[in-house]
Amino acid sequence: MNKCTSVVFLSPTDHVVSLFAPVHRLEARHVLCELGEDHGDDHADMVWDEGGRPGSAVWARWNGQDVKLASLPWCPALTAEEDACGLFADHPSAHTWDVTDPTLEALRQELAKERPHRSPEFTEEGGE
Repeated sequence: MNKCTSVVFLSPTDHVVSLFAPVHRLEARHVLCELGEDHGDDHADMVWDEGGRPGSAVWARWNGQDVKLASLPWCPALTAEEDACGLFADHPSAHTWDVTDPTLEALRQELAKERPHRSPEFTEEGGE
């Protein structure tokens, strides 16, 4: 299943920014849905992991242009190799291991052609 392509601009109010300032630097930016396409619910992008509250993260949730922040627990699902799903509990689409980002996949294929002797491992964080 391909990744959803919904994107929205997260522009937190000054009040919200001041609430999180001691813990996180919350800036205006675009957020891209991390769920699988055709998920049939609000879009979602993780804003930050809540290290102070183990097992949860803050997610931007939107439908249209109205963006809300929500603290949600992590999905408890694991693969046979014990890799964790990178989404929130009760997410409406497939687990992250079943969702493909077509842009990253195209980049992997191009690099494999250019460097057949290497197997590039790219992550969404931008590393090789």
